[in-house]
Amino acid sequence: MKTIAIIDDDIHIGNMLEEVLRREGYNCLRAYSGTEALYLLSENKPDLILLDLMLPGLAGEEVLPQITGIPVIVVSAKVGIDDKVHLLMNGACDYITKPFDIKELLARIAVQLRMSSGASLSSKAKNSDSAQNIISFNDLTLNTSLRSVSVSEDEVKLTQTEYAILKLLMQNPSQVITKSFILDQISTDTPDCTENSLKVHISNLRRKLKNIGGKDYIEAVWGIGFKMRENKS
Repeated sequence: MKTIAIIDDDIHIGNMLEEVLRREGYNCLRAYSGTEALYLLSENKPDLILLDLMLPGLAGEEVLPQITGIPVIVVSAKVGIDDKVHLLMNGACDYITKPFDIKELLARIAVQLRMSSGASLSSKAKNSDSAQNIISFNDLTLNTSLRSVSVSEDEVKLTQTEYAILKLLMQNPSQVITKSFILDQISTDTPDCTENSLKVHISNLRRKLKNIGGKDYIEAVWGIGFKMRENKS
């Protein structure tokens, strides 16, 4: 259930709004002054705020800049274009003038909640995509999107071949990867890598990682291939 904060010192308007909103399935919070509004918002995070401007104590114009991450619809008797532009430029998502049509207000609320939900989903999707681009092993991190490698946030400069080898090993950290499989899997990115040069590339890779991390991250399994080394503390 979405929660809407009604910040208005007019008890009759506030009661009417709360009754209508609850009938529409919303939960409601109330504040009757600017100071009370800030306290309310410090303890709660509603999904949307209906903000009157002419509040006792701290005016709505002073409250608005202190609200972040929550869509605000200003509901005010001020009708001047300059007032509306100023408020929209300073954080309000929408502005509706008193007296208002309740159907219009409900529509504007629905639009802002829909936009807010869409932005939240988009943010979650981006965070999810970002997480999928990260491969971690102990304090070793490989970012497939940036094609970067770091040890405890210290960047490790790798060649294209070294990066391709490390990526393959980190994607299969518990498995021993044979030399032939490594050559086959990285052939698209590094077609010049041969069985003889593979030993050199892995030796250089192990040295670079150890120089920064102070330990071995890759171990050779004699007669088979290579795997990530579990460093037990």
